[in-house]
Amino acid sequence: MIKLSIVIITYNEERNIVRCLDSVKEIADEIIIVDSNSTDRTIEICKSKGAKVIQHDFENFVKQRNFADSQASHSHVLILDADEVITPELSKSIISIKSNWQYDVYEVNRLNNYCGQWIKHSGWYPEWRPRLFDKRKAHWIGQLVHETLKKEASTTTGKAKGHLLHYSYNSITEHIQKTNKYSDLTAQEAFERGDKSSFFKIWFNPKWRFFRDYIINGGFRDGYYGYTICKISAWGTFLKYSKLRNLYNR
Repeated sequence: MIKLSIVIITYNEERNIVRCLDSVKEIADEIIIVDSNSTDRTIEICKSKGAKVIQHDFENFVKQRNFADSQASHSHVLILDADEVITPELSKSIISIKSNWQYDVYEVNRLNNYCGQWIKHSGWYPEWRPRLFDKRKAHWIGQLVHETLKKEASTTTGKAKGHLLHYSYNSITEHIQKTNKYSDLTAQEAFERGDKSSFFKIWFNPKWRFFRDYIINGGFRDGYYGYTICKISAWGTFLKYSKLRNLYNR
């Protein structure tokens, strides 16, 4: 059976971290916490749960994740965010995978909780993410946000059974604030890549985003919160292209 390191990056996660750590007790051979100078009880809680805590200044998600992976003692890692939880079914699946590791990378299906409601459509589900892998065969790439796992050409990929529960937003205000912040980063990324904006993109792309998520991806099936998610996602698209145009104008 292979040894598995659970790797989590944190910053002021005292609200979420206990739930996350308790969910991995059956599968973890070690827990690595890379914290970017939390000012709440995050570090205290993690140490009380037997995790190894390493402080590392945050530059961006890609650099933080690659650094965190490098701190793991074992080659096989499971990457989590502090607001995520392993279900019993996924835990059982990972135990089975540890006994018979067949692929280099395993994807897990993430199910998002929004203001207390599980979201089954709206472009948020299914959401297969590569989180369980041999770190010798893959690493994180990207720029300011939206990190991607880069696999070697010969890397094989499988899927684990069960869900990774993601407690995404506790309020609509929280969602709006994060969308505004992330639109700054995505606009800056696009600017650095040389992408261009236009009045047409500012006008059309948010409308297409809403239509795609609400109609094609079934956001209407998620009721009021589905509508809210799709509207805020469309607004985020509007912000990205508006801010990108503003960067060029400046």
